[in-house]
Amino acid sequence: QVQLVESGGGLVQPGGSLRLSCAASGTIFGIRGMAWYRQAPGKQRELVAFIGSGGSTNYADSVKGRATISRDGVKRTVFLQMDMLKPEDTAVYYCNIELRTPGGGIEGKWGQGTQVTVSS
Repeated sequence: QVQLVESGGGLVQPGGSLRLSCAASGTIFGIRGMAWYRQAPGKQRELVAFIGSGGSTNYADSVKGRATISRDGVKRTVFLQMDMLKPEDTAVYYCNIELRTPGGGIEGKWGQGTQVTVSS
């Protein structure tokens, strides 16, 4: 079984910063892409940032220039640094990791979510 443990959420003032972490543990045959999504109340879950196995990244337009996604292959961890936070960044943030299966396929795994609230 693979587990994802997220940390780093909380209450932040507008203009502040935070760093989210998501660590994978268990029997892992390999990791392809790693991503962060978020879901605000009453809205659909949306992609925030993605990082491929080679380090290529892409970001939602709403966070470009304010977010940085990175990964540590040894620690099987993905990070999301968010700066200049805005109230509209308030949401539950979820990590998603593409796990390689023994059969050569890919299986997506979700973290449990961590609340980020941006408010004064």
